[in-house]
Amino acid sequence: MTNTENSSTTQSHGKLIAVVVAAAVVIILAVLSAFVWPGWAIRKDAGTAAPNGSSQQQSAEAEPTTPTIEATALPDDATELLKAMPDSVLNYARTKAEASTTWSAASPLEEYTLTYSTGDKAKDVTLVAAQWSTADSAKTQYDALVSAQTGDDQASGNVKVSGNVTGAYVVKADAADAKKSVAIWQNDTVVFQATGTKEAVERFYQKFPM
Repeated sequence: MTNTENSSTTQSHGKLIAVVVAAAVVIILAVLSAFVWPGWAIRKDAGTAAPNGSSQQQSAEAEPTTPTIEATALPDDATELLKAMPDSVLNYARTKAEASTTWSAASPLEEYTLTYSTGDKAKDVTLVAAQWSTADSAKTQYDALVSAQTGDDQASGNVKVSGNVTGAYVVKADAADAKKSVAIWQNDTVVFQATGTKEAVERFYQKFPM
């Protein structure tokens, strides 16, 4: 009876060892195949996330912040309002500035139409700037301009100088051209309207110093 039990126990141990060894071999083969077999156990999105992120980062970094063309000089008899118009905004240089009558019906004291360009006319921003004798008169013109724009709102808020609210702004889609936007803002007695591509206007009005 004792010999039989010992023999049976030995056989059981042998079978157990064989099962453990076989299981270990299967696990090792599975692990190796995960790295050797093409595409197995590799997340597909891991390979595409980096290029997309890299492309977006490169695009943002490639956006220039200084002009590559010279700004056009203002006339010698330029008024204080015209002199206040910056030579450049980011990479947009002032290439044209002349008196205009776009808003003559609202009787501004003075009005100018300016062009800011990167050198690519398709990205030009046209800016109309005019001044009134009072902030209330400027506000009336601002409200009229905003009401005339029927495109969807893209942004709006208050204009602040040294923490004080001096006016308001709104950016709307150009109802006549889905690729363009119109930004309108009032700063005290002066009203501005910038028109151009959506991307150009968005960058331009946020960095305009007035």
